[in-house]
Amino acid sequence: MKNSLIKREHDSIFQTYKRLPIVVDHAEGARITDVEGNVYLDFLGGIAVNALGHSHPKIIEAINNQIKKYIHLSNYFYQEPQVLLAEKLKSISGYDRVFFSNSGTEANEGAIKLARRWGYDKEKTHIIGFTGGFHGRTYGTLSLMDKPLYKEKMGPFLPNMRMLQYNNIQALIGEINDFTCAIIIEFIQGEGGITSAENEFIDKIFDLKKKFGFLVIADEIQCGTGRTGKFFGFNHYDVSPDIVTMAKGIGGGLPLGAILAKEELAKVWEKGMHGTTYGGNALACTTGLVVLEELDNGLMTHVSETGHYFTNMLKRIQKEFPTLIYEVRGIGLMQGLLLSFDANELVNALLEKKIITNAASGKVLRLVPPLIITKDDVNELIDTLRQCLNNFNK
Repeated sequence: MKNSLIKREHDSIFQTYKRLPIVVDHAEGARITDVEGNVYLDFLGGIAVNALGHSHPKIIEAINNQIKKYIHLSNYFYQEPQVLLAEKLKSISGYDRVFFSNSGTEANEGAIKLARRWGYDKEKTHIIGFTGGFHGRTYGTLSLMDKPLYKEKMGPFLPNMRMLQYNNIQALIGEINDFTCAIIIEFIQGEGGITSAENEFIDKIFDLKKKFGFLVIADEIQCGTGRTGKFFGFNHYDVSPDIVTMAKGIGGGLPLGAILAKEELAKVWEKGMHGTTYGGNALACTTGLVVLEELDNGLMTHVSETGHYFTNMLKRIQKEFPTLIYEVRGIGLMQGLLLSFDANELVNALLEKKIITNAASGKVLRLVPPLIITKDDVNELIDTLRQCLNNFNK
């Protein structure tokens, strides 16, 4: 069955993904079981999507309850799941308005439109992104990224989009001016190798914001929804962005994104200026509410405690293999190991031992497990990591 399905996939689907050689049968908690009965420990979490792990009973119950009522209506109707989720987001985040989308790239695209509309009458048209950032694969988001593989021979991209060096204060000072409409930033970069913004860099952004009056968009798609032990990655800094984009973990496994904004931006969009057919789908909002309730009921504390343990264990293994692991990066359950070699080699070695991980930015092993991961799961990863690294040392 495995080889047959792989061949059929090759014959039927665009070959844009480098898939793992696993045909999944089912998944539960932090474990994935393939059609041959092999069980894998999942430290990828659907690329930071499965916040509550696989087949969480409360997610399944919520889906079953909602599906009996209706699946899709469109945004022509008032729907309680949307309102409940928006109210919960407002309560946790402190923001005033929510717009639901299907994905992270749609949330970022919408945030770009919101910022541009806000800046139009002010003649503010320039939007700034940073090297290493990943905001999606639409033209607006690609215009704010330095990822050649995603952009090669697909231009031209949008005008008045500028790229600056991440964590480079002098670049900020030299480029931000009265025409700057907004900047978009991941406070902790995912695809960029689990790289955190430096405090001085963030302070300078907000100093310049006071001087030039632009908007700050926080891309919290990967580092948000509790992954770092705080609800947002930017909560580790003493700042308040104007717009926040969310996706991945917020849907609990279903496609869901969101734009959060302060009240002063609420009237920038008039009716009909922005919309979506599927965004705020009742099923996704229902599962999103489960995720937020779980985070509020102790899961955030669990992430903080387990994340602290995870960091310490990774630092221990770094000390054991200083020539192979240069740096431990990240916060909470968003961790990365900067290696002295191609991270895909370690990804493959771990996969042979039934642990699923991922490479980011070439030499960084990315570890973004479900938020329900336990210390025993961390220990299993560490023991297996040690075995693999011992082989690399030979």
